[in-house]
Amino acid sequence: MHAPATRWKTRTAKLLRTTALSLLAAAAVAGVGAGPALAADGDVTWTVRTASNSYGATRSSYSYNVNPGGTIEDGMVVANRGTAPLNLTVYAADGFTTESGQLDLLTRDKKSVAIGAWVHANAASVAIQPGKTATVPFKISVPANATPGDYVGGVLTSLTQPDQAEGINVDRRLGIRIKLRVGGELKPALAIEDFDVDYKCTWNPFGRGDATISYKVHNTGNAALSSQQAASVSGPFGLLRTKARDLPKTPELLPGESWQVTVPVKDVSPAIRLAATAGLTPLLTDASGSVTPLDKVEKTTHAWVLPWTLLLLLLVLIAIVVLAIRLGRRNRTARKQREEARVQEAVEQRLREQQQ
Repeated sequence: MHAPATRWKTRTAKLLRTTALSLLAAAAVAGVGAGPALAADGDVTWTVRTASNSYGATRSSYSYNVNPGGTIEDGMVVANRGTAPLNLTVYAADGFTTESGQLDLLTRDKKSVAIGAWVHANAASVAIQPGKTATVPFKISVPANATPGDYVGGVLTSLTQPDQAEGINVDRRLGIRIKLRVGGELKPALAIEDFDVDYKCTWNPFGRGDATISYKVHNTGNAALSSQQAASVSGPFGLLRTKARDLPKTPELLPGESWQVTVPVKDVSPAIRLAATAGLTPLLTDASGSVTPLDKVEKTTHAWVLPWTLLLLLLVLIAIVVLAIRLGRRNRTARKQREEARVQEAVEQRLREQQQ
């Protein structure tokens, strides 16, 4: 039994001009799918799945290895599960990672430059009667000058329906992911950029505060990568180290993509000079789904931490010491002057007695 495909929905508002918003309705990862796309009134239902051929019979998505200049021919099976005839648009689009870490596909008004431009269906639309299925063949033509590495996109079926009540067009997209690895030298690489650490002190001059580490994970290589994260904050010479807990994996980033990370680190000692360290272990997934951890990437930044309550207490103590020293000197000077006056008075008294 074929795994169901991934569903995307696009809503286009009919105002003074047309605008398009793409919303991902399900996680677009291999082996995870969504149910059939449904119209608002429930009268339109269709499903898509991969065709059974030499590439496999139970695939949940398309995955290929091909050299520059190579071609691939495959197909998508579309089934009309509703009660009315369907006329669906068929097209391909490049993929990208959303701010929520999910895969989405460009809408038709956005220009695709990779898979969306290399995949060509035999027809731009498909008509299917109720209860029937149709196979849509497509061909992938990889340019001879294509850069080696990973590319992700999808082949889609789309149905646009007007919603008179809301004055909008609802574009329902149901598609299947395509992951393509173009032959050549694979250079997986992640970089940690825009690294910073911030520290918030407590009212307690001897208490611990909270640090916040922020950085950007940038896929600088040509392979799709996720990564295991690690982060910590320590004082000078690695003392008083505090580790961040339960850090999730970063989403799989396509070549060139970035992902912003903010890591809270609790109960950090205000050790005057803090060192924040972030580490990434890149995870490379091959066509069979096997995951290989790569060499760890690590970066460290520093920050001065001056707990103002402790600093204020220290200044008060210094002021008390300085005042005590000055008072001590003043008292010693006064005692000395009194002693000298007493001696002088005694001498003068003695001289007067001798004169008499």
